[in-house]
Amino acid sequence: MKAFDRKKHWEHIYETKGPEEVSWFQAKPKISLDLIKELDLPETAQIIDVGGGDSLLVDHLLEIGYRDISVLDISEMAIHKTEKRLGHRAGLVKWIVNDVIQLNTSDKYDLWHDRATFHFFTQEDEIKKYIEIAYKSLKDNGVLILGTFSDQGPKKCSGIDIHQYSEKQMTDLLENYFKKIKCFRVDHPTPKGEIQDFLFCVFRKIPQKKID
Repeated sequence: MKAFDRKKHWEHIYETKGPEEVSWFQAKPKISLDLIKELDLPETAQIIDVGGGDSLLVDHLLEIGYRDISVLDISEMAIHKTEKRLGHRAGLVKWIVNDVIQLNTSDKYDLWHDRATFHFFTQEDEIKKYIEIAYKSLKDNGVLILGTFSDQGPKKCSGIDIHQYSEKQMTDLLENYFKKIKCFRVDHPTPKGEIQDFLFCVFRKIPQKKID
């Protein structure tokens, strides 16, 4: 069986679909913004948006005044679209074209945000790798925000299988690395008028956990 080419898949999606043609589109990512505001991070906080390709979160973070934002996406086309949309403000953002489980950075973030990527990892080794990279990439007491499809949400997205999560599954999965602050479910209306059930969880890094 031919191995799934994750990068090729997402390049095709972003080459053939406009922003409002994908189910995850949000004109204003209110849930994410509300959670970030609750953290009361200084404007100098280092923030990474994982899978943030053509998300409008970066636009709003710049408007709020954050000055150290990184956006990571496996799709170069998704990044290009957002750079074009931002115009001259694109130079204020650090753009990272990479598969998150291949991320190797010396940067340490105050906040790791992801409402687009984590549930696409369905293999145990990839999930473990993601968690370890997120942990290593966060400062001590840094915050992890994850938005995933809940156990009542879709089983597929963009034609591929995803991993659904309940609050207990998410908490148990991360308990050795992160302390849960809170989890809650939310209905996400897609551009087509469908409703997708999401789980949002906020965690704080447990310092001094040794990872080989």
